[in-house]
Amino acid sequence: MSTEKPPSSAAGLGGIAKSVSVGLREMGAVRMLRGWSAINQRGGFDCPSCAWADPDGPRHTAEFCENGAKALADDATTKKIGREFFAKYSVEELRQQSEFWLNAQGRIAEPMVWRDGDSHYRPIEWAEAFGLVARSLNALDSPDRAAFYTSGKASNEAAFLFQLFARAFGTNNLPDCSNMCHESSGTGLKETIGIGKSTVTLDDLERAKCIIVIGQNPGTNHPRMLTSLAKAKRGGASIIAINPLKEVGLLRFTNPQQPLGWLGDGESLTDLYLQVKINGDVAALKGIAKAILEIGAADREFIDRHTDGFDRFAADATSATWETISSASGLTRESIEAAARLIAASPGVVICWAMGLTQHKNAVDNVRGLVNLALVTGSIGKPGAGLMCVRGHSNVQGDRTMGIGHHMDDRFHDALDREFGFRSPRSVGLDTVQAIHAMRDGNVRVFVSLGGNFLSATPDTEVVTSALAQCELNASIVTKLNRSHLVGMTRLLLPCLGRSERDVQESGPQFTTMENTVSVVSTSEGIFEPASPALKSEVAIIAGLAKATLGGRSTARIDWDALTANYDRIRDHIERVVPGFEKFNERVRQPGGFYLPIPPKDRVFNTPTGRAQFSITPIQAWHLKAGEFLLMTVRTHDQFNTVVYGMDDRYRGVKNDRRVVFINRDDMRDAGFTEGQKVNLTSHFDGRERQVRDFSLVGYDIPRGCLAAYFPETNPLVALESVADGSNTPASKSVVVTLQVSG
Repeated sequence: MSTEKPPSSAAGLGGIAKSVSVGLREMGAVRMLRGWSAINQRGGFDCPSCAWADPDGPRHTAEFCENGAKALADDATTKKIGREFFAKYSVEELRQQSEFWLNAQGRIAEPMVWRDGDSHYRPIEWAEAFGLVARSLNALDSPDRAAFYTSGKASNEAAFLFQLFARAFGTNNLPDCSNMCHESSGTGLKETIGIGKSTVTLDDLERAKCIIVIGQNPGTNHPRMLTSLAKAKRGGASIIAINPLKEVGLLRFTNPQQPLGWLGDGESLTDLYLQVKINGDVAALKGIAKAILEIGAADREFIDRHTDGFDRFAADATSATWETISSASGLTRESIEAAARLIAASPGVVICWAMGLTQHKNAVDNVRGLVNLALVTGSIGKPGAGLMCVRGHSNVQGDRTMGIGHHMDDRFHDALDREFGFRSPRSVGLDTVQAIHAMRDGNVRVFVSLGGNFLSATPDTEVVTSALAQCELNASIVTKLNRSHLVGMTRLLLPCLGRSERDVQESGPQFTTMENTVSVVSTSEGIFEPASPALKSEVAIIAGLAKATLGGRSTARIDWDALTANYDRIRDHIERVVPGFEKFNERVRQPGGFYLPIPPKDRVFNTPTGRAQFSITPIQAWHLKAGEFLLMTVRTHDQFNTVVYGMDDRYRGVKNDRRVVFINRDDMRDAGFTEGQKVNLTSHFDGRERQVRDFSLVGYDIPRGCLAAYFPETNPLVALESVADGSNTPASKSVVVTLQVSG
């Protein structure tokens, strides 16, 4: 490992250089330029990376960021692996490789199977693969002994068919990646404003006069957001950043789409940077609300007309002492009051957040605190104001809209039953953490995944490994090899088309649809020939599995072949099942797609009282023992979720290593450690210890008592039982650890 001074500005020439380098390496010049011309363009394909919104109006020729360029290169790489590769490497040899190496080998070119007792994966025909899954599922003594997991990369059409398959089979065991990231957002938002989605458009963000970015690092995780923040800043917005780490992408931005600015220091973004302690967000938000009340900036007209619970909320906020707020948040009263003054001086505020808020034990309270702040300022249902939960993977929000969820409401089930003529199961299924418990305890025996890297995305890696190992079948619809494919009694790889590839079925070329972070549904249609003639689309694979499995066991009226032949038929079903999709096929073909209805935009709140709800959010201060730290897991700039593109973290100045721990330099000195020293990290939860070894210390601008390190390398430290109250999301952002010198 080596370290260097981080850049003073995000994106710019560094982002361009990296994008070109990765594109040339994986695709070559012609393919790279062709892909760049189609990504996020009308009539092209949706970026395989994050769910950031596209402009409603004209789009830039290069409507993507460095993350998008890496994701496209990863998706459209010319590297392939098939029977020769798997004959060369045994499963045991593959287990010794890193996530980076596994992903870098290329696209899986044909179906492969690894049966218990074999040393290597072997080719398998599609019909035999479908039959293998069908036999395994139908041999179960209960449908609830199976779990159907979904990644946020699946299209709306694939997600709808996947949940239909699972429910026609007889189970609501539909864990998904949102259980591990934004479930806390959905939980907190639904109970307070009646819907678990953002209440703003991209235009609202860009015209806002005050923006809070909290628990989010857009420079690495949603780089196109920087363009919108810079636009808002040029329009007079004040930007408040609340984050434990000092992140380059929250400080300055050099727009790669504006060549005249490449050689400067970029644009300043943040007016006020509040370096909150890890998990000090509830206290910080309560402090800002308290200050707003004290200066008389509450919007009483909005509060009286549209909300419940204000008096209790106000009494709770004003009774909190500044000493308690400052101690728990790590922020001074003066800095909190400065934030309140910026908010009060604006006609409204847009509040943006991501996983830095949603992966704590009190994560739902974090979201409730955000809602309190929006309600007290009247910042819902008017231009340039609102709540913006910035989703991660490109269609994770759409997957939930399509019914990927272990506990959908009765209206969804009733509509599904009417459409397909069967009685879908009503019992609450398993979420991701519950599914791991069930596999570990032998209660789930077949695991079918639509994308994703379940093993590396989940907490408590040792437990998850042993849980997957007990499954009789681990079947994955995938594009690339990952660590999840190396565990289980029988493992099946079902390779699918990538986002950038042409999907041609019996009726001709097909497109799919996605829903972005501001609830716009739009088309995505690939342009490249498939990486291999043996690949099938996600839709075709799901339909093939369902047709082979269900046979005469389900009364559902589903013509799986017809749905595969023409995806318009899937969308016709979606139109009649999912609210907001009226005239789906017609509206989605309009340039840019269409917005789904978000009632709070019109100040309509579908809560039991018909009004938005203020909440009481108790401050829960951490009391760490001597030598203990609070650790949060983060991404490098060279990864997206669990996909590792490279070994550097350019924005934090780390090169050629991922096993690093960021620590306050005073903490490092007082503990007797030195820069670059190798340490072991031991987590402490409920009397049990977990350890990861040989991490290098990196002094960094982070509050005292706090640490940060990359996932999935530190996922083994996160106890499976350490979850958020109310959402059951793993508490990966607040892990109590101690450090020991590596022996």
